[in-house]
Amino acid sequence: MPVDILLVDDHKILRDGIKAILERDPEFRVVGEAGSGAEALQFVKEHHPALVLMDIGLPGLNGVETTAEILRHDPDCKVVILSMFDDENSVVGAVRSGARGFILKKVSDSDLLEALHVIAQGGVYLSPQVSDRLLSRIQKGDLESKQPGSALEGLSPRELQVLRMVAEGKTSKEIANLLTLREQTIRSYRKTMMKKLGISNVAGLTQLALSSGLTQLASSNEGARGADE
Repeated sequence: MPVDILLVDDHKILRDGIKAILERDPEFRVVGEAGSGAEALQFVKEHHPALVLMDIGLPGLNGVETTAEILRHDPDCKVVILSMFDDENSVVGAVRSGARGFILKKVSDSDLLEALHVIAQGGVYLSPQVSDRLLSRIQKGDLESKQPGSALEGLSPRELQVLRMVAEGKTSKEIANLLTLREQTIRSYRKTMMKKLGISNVAGLTQLALSSGLTQLASSNEGARGADE
């Protein structure tokens, strides 16, 4: 029986290209496409594909955040991140979210299929360039220095997720819609973060998120557009 795959990328031309590659292999079957993290999450909830091949730079919920949300609802799903970049922040963020693979978009067709076979069979896969860079940093003992600053260590994964979106200028209503939570819940997260961090306003939260490198965990960040309402 073929492995059911959901393709997630906000560029249809890229989805079409990947779909054409997968259709060459009878062991894979593309059962759906999504252009955003929210669409991907909804599809997984309804159809439970075995594997999700997802761009890291998605609008709204980025690929790392979407991975974490998908696995909260469907722990058996295998998520593979696709990225143009091999920076350690993105790779470590993807692995920590539960992704089973991190594949660079410049990979060859045959290597992409090989990677997906490994992951579909229960393994994990990192593009060689990615694994080489991570190994080098681990050997040097400075991998942790590339993660968001220690000022944010007391925040939960959900609070970090909300903080990133606040730093990108999203309102409480927009964040609530993306995370399928109540707007009041997002406001409560903001107040709790301010109390934990000793910050009195959204501008302060945004500045801390930017200076700590939190918004560098995905390649599609838009930057702060202004304070929340």
